[in-house]
Amino acid sequence: MEETKFYHALKINQERCIGCTHCMTKCPTRAVRIRDGKAVIRKDWCVDCGECLKACPAEAIYVEQDDFQKIFDYECRVALVPTVFIGQFSKYTTEEEIFSALYELGFTHVYQVEFTADMIHREMLRQMEQAEEKPVISSFCPAIVRLIQIRFPALVDNILLVKSPVNATATYYHQVLTEEGYQPGQIGLFYVTPCAAKIAALKSADGYSSTINGVINMDTLYNKVYHILQNRPKGYKPECVLPPALTKKEMRWSQTGGEAKHFSGRCLAIDEIHNVIDFLERMETTTEVRNVDFLELRACDRSCAGGVLAVANRFLTAERIMKRSMKRDKAPLIYASERLGALAYLKQHITIRPLPANPKLLYDGSIEEVLKKMEQVRRLMCYLPGIDCGACGNPNCQSLAEDIVRHEAQFSDCIFMQRNMEKHGKLDQEHAFRLVEKIWGKDRLNKDCYKKGAKYEGQ
Repeated sequence: MEETKFYHALKINQERCIGCTHCMTKCPTRAVRIRDGKAVIRKDWCVDCGECLKACPAEAIYVEQDDFQKIFDYECRVALVPTVFIGQFSKYTTEEEIFSALYELGFTHVYQVEFTADMIHREMLRQMEQAEEKPVISSFCPAIVRLIQIRFPALVDNILLVKSPVNATATYYHQVLTEEGYQPGQIGLFYVTPCAAKIAALKSADGYSSTINGVINMDTLYNKVYHILQNRPKGYKPECVLPPALTKKEMRWSQTGGEAKHFSGRCLAIDEIHNVIDFLERMETTTEVRNVDFLELRACDRSCAGGVLAVANRFLTAERIMKRSMKRDKAPLIYASERLGALAYLKQHITIRPLPANPKLLYDGSIEEVLKKMEQVRRLMCYLPGIDCGACGNPNCQSLAEDIVRHEAQFSDCIFMQRNMEKHGKLDQEHAFRLVEKIWGKDRLNKDCYKKGAKYEGQ
């Protein structure tokens, strides 16, 4: 099967990168290397979780987004806002104030992403009843879906083939606006994203294809809205058309446990990508995990409240959403009769295509060749120190051994092996120094009093 092309939203500003290894050691899929003194990302291994961005002290890693002015290319400008965006603001800021600021920025319509959570839940229940293998896994988090595709391909068929809230809501409101008389080319739907993975999923040729025309980073939009709110006169009372109110269930859907609590049987909610990887590895290698019916897996700590593009503290955000939801009705939302056509349309388009397994292949070739290369890695590990210091430009000794077998690195890249080779006359000091420069850059060992932590930092 031909591998699906996958878009990546995480980018590295090579001019700002200082090659400090923070991103390399933090990456859960070992997708980062240091070459010529700069971080580089292996695109086929990256899941856009954003752990590298959070770890970078130089702010060299960023999330690519669409130009905000792109919204004005459309007559009908729709902001798709997740509840976590509302949670960025204190309890003293009303939703009406937030939505009115979005209208001032140029949007003609504002809708909440979790509006379709109840219908998604119903489709998930239907698919769970028909599932042959357990546990079934939520498709909510695109970073986790991508992780399973490349790291745990045997579990791909366990993923529920239902649209995420952003895609389902985009499908629904695109149909609503079409029925109101807008032409498809006049409708621009823009999602306010708390993370890079959702951008990657929306722009990839994958089962997440949607009607969304652009993505706006949450921190960018927050700053714009906050500026408007701060400059309003005291006592200002906004007036705007409010989107349909969310139920308590819909408001909590994107939070940890938001899905799992609504299913019967043994359901687990696991957040933070390292925790997820640890759990899935236990599923693969031990009998410890048994009789689980449903897995809600999220890449970020505290789920979307901990997204890399969120501005507020994730714990405060989750608390704010919880408190706002306490004021909401438990009953399902009654859809307006004039929109029953769009509702029926969504029911027909709420599923996604089967997801391909795109395993992270360490080695190419036949089974015999792969086994031979695995044996070569084991032999190399007999000599490598196992310190996992990262001085070779790889996250650990194991990844260096794998890169050597793939002819992407050399045994002498390890500084401990360099000293050993020098001791036995197999490597001279000049050659060893050039090897260091190849990984860390030619000027890395020169005195620099302006780097982070040095005498004149920031001057």
